Formats: sequence, structure tokens, C-alpha cells
Amino acid sequence: MTGKRTFTTLCCLLVFRLITAAQVQLPVYPDSLFSTYYQQRATHFKTLPKTAGDIIFLGNSITDGAEWSELFGDCRIKNRGISGDISAGVIARLPEVADRKPEKIFLLIGVNDLSRNTSPDSVVKNIMLISNYLHEKTPATKVYVQSILPVNKIYNKFGTHTGKSTQINEVNQALQTAADKSHYTFINIHDAFCGVDGLLNPELTNDGLHLKGEGYLLWKHLLYPYVFDLGMKPSLMPLPQSLKWQSGLFPFYSCSSVIAGKGLVNEANVVEELLKVNGAYSIDHDSSAHKPYIELKLTKIKVPQHAEEAYRLQVSENHVTITANTAHGIFNGIQTLRQLLRDNVMLDACDITDWPAFSWRGYMVDVGRNYQSVEQLKQQIDIMALYKLNVFHFHVTEDIAWRLAIKQYPELTKPENMLRDKGQFYSVDDIKELQRFCRERHIEFVPEIDMPGHSGAFKLAFHVDMQSDSAMRILKDIIREVCETYRPAYLHIGGDEVKISNAAFLPEICRTVEQYGVKAIGWSPGGNVSANTIRQLWMKEGTVNKKIKYIDSRHMYLNHMDPLESVTTLFYRMIGDVPTGNDSVLGGEICLWNDRAVNRQEDLLTMNPVYPAILTFAERSWQGGGRPGWTAAIPSGDTSAFDNFKAFENRLLDQKQQHFKTLPFPYRKQQNLVWKFYGPYSNGGNQEARFKPELDSLVKDSVSFTAVGGTLILRHWWYPLVNGLITNPKENTTWYAFTKIWSDTDGYKNCWIGFNNLSRSYATDTADPGTWDGRGSAVWVNGNLVKAPDLKFAGRKGNLESPLIDEDYEYRDPVKINLKKGWNTVLIKLPVGGFTAKDSNNPVKWMFTFLPF
Repeated sequence: MTGKRTFTTLCCLLVFRLITAAQVQLPVYPDSLFSTYYQQRATHFKTLPKTAGDIIFLGNSITDGAEWSELFGDCRIKNRGISGDISAGVIARLPEVADRKPEKIFLLIGVNDLSRNTSPDSVVKNIMLISNYLHEKTPATKVYVQSILPVNKIYNKFGTHTGKSTQINEVNQALQTAADKSHYTFINIHDAFCGVDGLLNPELTNDGLHLKGEGYLLWKHLLYPYVFDLGMKPSLMPLPQSLKWQSGLFPFYSCSSVIAGKGLVNEANVVEELLKVNGAYSIDHDSSAHKPYIELKLTKIKVPQHAEEAYRLQVSENHVTITANTAHGIFNGIQTLRQLLRDNVMLDACDITDWPAFSWRGYMVDVGRNYQSVEQLKQQIDIMALYKLNVFHFHVTEDIAWRLAIKQYPELTKPENMLRDKGQFYSVDDIKELQRFCRERHIEFVPEIDMPGHSGAFKLAFHVDMQSDSAMRILKDIIREVCETYRPAYLHIGGDEVKISNAAFLPEICRTVEQYGVKAIGWSPGGNVSANTIRQLWMKEGTVNKKIKYIDSRHMYLNHMDPLESVTTLFYRMIGDVPTGNDSVLGGEICLWNDRAVNRQEDLLTMNPVYPAILTFAERSWQGGGRPGWTAAIPSGDTSAFDNFKAFENRLLDQKQQHFKTLPFPYRKQQNLVWKFYGPYSNGGNQEARFKPELDSLVKDSVSFTAVGGTLILRHWWYPLVNGLITNPKENTTWYAFTKIWSDTDGYKNCWIGFNNLSRSYATDTADPGTWDGRGSAVWVNGNLVKAPDLKFAGRKGNLESPLIDEDYEYRDPVKINLKKGWNTVLIKLPVGGFTAKDSNNPVKWMFTFLPF
């Protein structure tokens, strides 16, 4: 950091000037002004390869001293610190930095300038010049200017630096004030490094100027949200019922002590694994006040409802305490702890008291139609646990295949009795492993044997109808084996979508299940299950009998949902039409029914919005609330409802960044896209007819309404049960949607574009070659028509045995749209003919998706 005084104050004062045409001109310095080490580093930087998406840390020895890419675990981060550098040195090498067009630049410079008695005002002007130059040369680059760190004379070193506290404060205040007009984001890291006396904390340095390892960990914690575009505080999901942020940080990096009460071995092991991942080589059980520790403790905490899952989490500077009424509550608190620990370094002090609104918060997978490996199922269960879902519903038998091994009847799982994924099934060991995996995560494992419907595989194996007397004897054997082998608390018996020819069938099945001490669940609407069977709603409106217990899954089938729509729908959903659970409405389940065959099991998670939906449903089922009715639209006209969605979406995307970097997560921010809608124009059945918005680039017609989002549904195929944007949609009409999008640079940008998001449960026809859909929809960017994608199987007749490949935007390559620097116009044409579907596999869902990223 300390260079020779050949760097003159004059050099620093020359630099702040703008020339004509608002272009920023940098001064030229002779190479002799810079040290040998500076030349070594600067020339080395020039020879390094250019890479896309770089995050550059620019500064002096304090920056130079860190292994940034290792610290953040991100190879995009490049260290461009040079020991001894001053602001003039940064300016001299700035063109090389700008030429790389990095994604972000983090600048920390100035203390060496001050040590040479350069005025604070000159330092600030130099930094403003740096930022203005970067803004001009690489406008898409985000520039972050960090405050100069505090110093301390305690070690009697670097006297010309450590006596500049007043000047440092003056520079920092001026940098904060100048941020907006100079195109940078100011980050105050100074205060966090101060001790009680306002000087650099002696524990973070050994010379009063430079940082020790602990100092760099603190720095990482402070910059983490800026590096990864996260909220300033950890974005917890589901949002706790009571959350109070407090001052102070808990040093998780130096914690190796877990104190756990009796009966919390499993939960203590979870915390110990977190510590080990973070570098703790051995775990002790000492709560000494001289070192940080984590305590898990069973005690009485009072909450309004569902106390068995409630917890309190308190984080202070020297300890973390999780208290709860049960081990399940402790486990829930640990999941919140995991989310607080987003940088694996420190925890922000806080006080959280939390409990769920609903006791049943489930996720169902259909493995009968499409087999999933135990490994992939565990992946989904792990995500469920992190977000506090507590029921894993395992639909394991279907017409296509029976995938549950039954020792007494091995013919059920023979390949010749399966129509898809032949020979793939779950052994006793597989099921017990899934049960164990769920149990460790306090998730209820609920198997489903669908009876008497969806039983084609059963009939193929035994050549008898399920409702026959002979089949009943077989089913009783199967129920006995399942109940005695796995001892589930619940067994789902299906009971839907079948003509009941034997009125005694379902009551007898329910009695058989219940004689083993197992609670029966059946679909509703369905057959004549017994009165004490839990109903799982899948279609009918509302609950019809307060004496019966219900689980709500209506309009929560992920296989029918567009990814962006799924988050909107589930976020605003009022589960069971009540804000919180009660004795009748236990809660809800989202369901994955992928009727259509897939090429590979991963497609189930790519083609369906599984993870965005799990997180959204976890939020709603834990928090409660929601809005009456079912909607696919963001209610942007309701300020409070829209603000709630925006805050939630920001947290959702933070979670995506944190936990889904290697997992499919088909969702992107849509809150900032505002559309003006023009219409309706009567097209008289001619969907190619053109109207004013298409003919006049200025779009002079009056705006009919505005809407927000990336996916906009004018009329849902389940209208009027599900509300779209148009209150009273008319056949043979055309609408137009118009918006403007900003681009920092000229060039091509990725964009999701689609007009008919196909259900994964219908045998829907693929759009004809050269078209977006069958309605004549179109999109123009800056007046230029955007070509529809060349689909591999364009014009193909729908077939459930023909896997989807590239039919929808979320699992095909994004469209490249050509944008100019500044504002760009987007016009969408949305004609429709009749609303009557040509068949059940091709419902009319009048919609579009347009979302640049």
C-alpha cells in the first residue's frame, strides 16, 4: 500500500474533467509515476483472458490481500487490487478494466491518497471520475463504491495513514452524497469495522490498517447481498409470523459448540453438519461464555395455534438459541437458521417467534405414470424440509403402472404389466428409506393406492376388476401388508374418477384401512367413502360438511400451470377458503400429475414449476391469508396486494439465487413489466384482421386497462372458475398489449415468449410450423416482427406417449430479441376465435408470456 512520494498531489488534482459531448476524458500519466509492483500487476492484468460476467474487485493492498473468488466461492470474481495504489493509479488502468465489460465492479480506494495529504475533495472527485467513465464506456456494469475503512493507531504502524480518521469520514460522507449523480451504489462498510471508539476494531487487524482473516470474513458478510443481488437482510421463506431484526452479528465461522436438550439428537446432528460444512473439525458441547455456541432447548412457548410446530429463534453476538415445544418445532427453527446463514460466515442478530397457519402442508408426486428415482425424490423432500412443508404424498399406483412392491403379489410389478417405465418400481427397502428420510425431516410420508379407479395395471396383473369380490380379497391382503410393513399414519385410497358398480367397495376398503389404526384419505369428488375419511378436494367449490376433515388441492395442480402463473396463483390463494386452518380444513397440497410421458425424469422438474410452486405454497400455507377466489392475474390495481407480491417475489428470487443454482427453477422477476391493453376489437372470426394498434406505431387508441407481469392470461381455460384479466371475455375479438423495456446497451437479449403454455396432462397438439399458436398471435419489438421458434415437432397431433421437447418457453432456448440502447417498444397481438375447445386435449387458454432477461 505504501508507495514512494513521487506520486504527487498534482496528479490527483488533474483528473476530474469532462470534455465536450458529455464524454469523460481520463488524464494520461507517465509510467514513471507508478511503482515496480504496480507495473507488474497492471501488465499482468492486461494479459489475462477476457471472460463474460466478471465481478471485479478494484483497489489497493486491502483489496489485493484477499482471495476473493475462494472467499465467495465464485470464479467470476477477479482481484484487481494493487498494493500501494491510489485513485490516480486506478484511473491510469481504468480503460483495461472497462474494456472487459464486467457485470460488477467493487471499488475501494483513497486511504493512500489521504496518507499523501491529498485533500478529501480531490479523492472524491477522482472516484466520481472513475464511476462516470465506467458508466460511459460500459453502461451495463454495476459500479459499487465502498467507504474507506477506519484506521487505528494502536499498533504504532502506518502513522501517515492511521491519523486520517477525520479525512476518511469526510470522504465517506461526500461519496454517499454523490452516489446518485455519479452512477454508483455507495456501500458503507466503514461503520461495521469500527470498535466502540469509532476506530478500526483491533481484533480485525494487526497493524491498524490492513485486515486479518476475520476482517475479510466480515467484509464478505457486508458485500454478500451486493455480489449476489440479494436483499440486505436474509430473505426468509416462509416469512416468520414475528421477525425482529436487531443489532450485532453472530460469528458462525468460529462456532463449534452445540448444546442440545434431551430427545434432540436428530436435530443436534443437523446443526453439527452445518458447522462441519462450515469448517468446524470437531464439535463440543460447552456453553462457555467465552466462545459462541448454539443451544437447542425444549420448553413451553405460547402461540395462537399449532404449537407442536412453533419455535422461537434468538440470535445474539455470542449465542444462538432455538426453543420449541417439540423436536419438530426445533427442526423448523433450524430451517430458518439455515436460511439466515446465507454466506456461511455470520448471522444477523434477530428475534423470531413462528408457527404455521395450517397443520397440513403437502406436496404430492405421481410416480405411477412417470417413475422417479429415490435420489430425485429425496432432492424434492430436502427442498420441502427447508421450506417447512410437512406432508409427502406418494401416489404410487396408476393405470400405467403399479410401482409398489407387494411380497404376496409380485406380479403387480412385473415389466409386462406396466405400460411405461417398464420394470421400474419401489422395493420395501426403497419405501422404508423414503420413510426414514422423511421422518428425519419431520415430514409425514403418505402412500396412496388408488382404488377402485386408475387401476388398469392391477387389472392387467390379475385380469379382474377391482370392484369384484376376488379383487377385494387381494386388496385386503395388500392393505394388510402395507400397513404392517410400513405402519403409516395415513393411507390414501384414491376413490375418484370411476363409476362405482359395487357400493360396498369403498366403505369396506376404508374399514380395512382403519382396522390397522391407519387414517384413510380419499379424493373429493369421488366415491362413497366412509364419513370419517379425510377428503382431499380436487374440484368442488368449498367444504360441504364441517364435521368432515378436508385437504385442499383445487386448482393447485402444477402440471396445468405456466411457471409464472403458478407463483401468482398460489401466492394469492386462500387455502380451503379460510385464512387459517381449523378442525375441518387441515390445510392443502400442491400436486404434480404429469400424465404425459417424459424422456427423462429430470423433465418432470423442468417442465413443471415444481420448485417455484413449492416455495410459494410453503409461504401461503405457513403464513395463511390469501384472497377469496382463484386468480391467475397479479392484482396490480390493489396497492397493498401488489406490494405484498413484490416483496414476496424479491424473497423468492433471493431463494432461487441461494439454493437453486444447480436445480431447475423456471421463474424470473415479472413485477416490473407493466402492460397497456387496447381493445376489444371485433375480428368477425378473422384472426388475421389488423387494427389500429398494429397499424399505428404510436398506438393512439385509449388504453382499456393496464396489467403487470410476464405471463398475462386474458381468459383461463377454466373461466369463470379461474379469473383472468378480462372480466367478460368475448369470442371473435382481438386485443393488443403494449409495453416499453429499457436496455443499457445495443444488442440481443434473451426473452421468454409463448402464447399457449401446454398442460403436461393433456395430449395437446403442437403449434403449426412458423406460428406461435393456432390463433394468429404475434409480437413486435421496435416494430420488427419476432419470428416464432422452429419447433422440432411443429404441427404434431397430441399424444400422451410423445414427450414434450421444446413446445414451451421454459424448456426451450430463449428467443433472442434485438434491443437498442434506451427504451424499446413491444407490441403483442392477441386474437381469439371461439372459446369452445375442439376436444378435451386442446382447451382455449387465451394468454401470452413475454419476459426479457
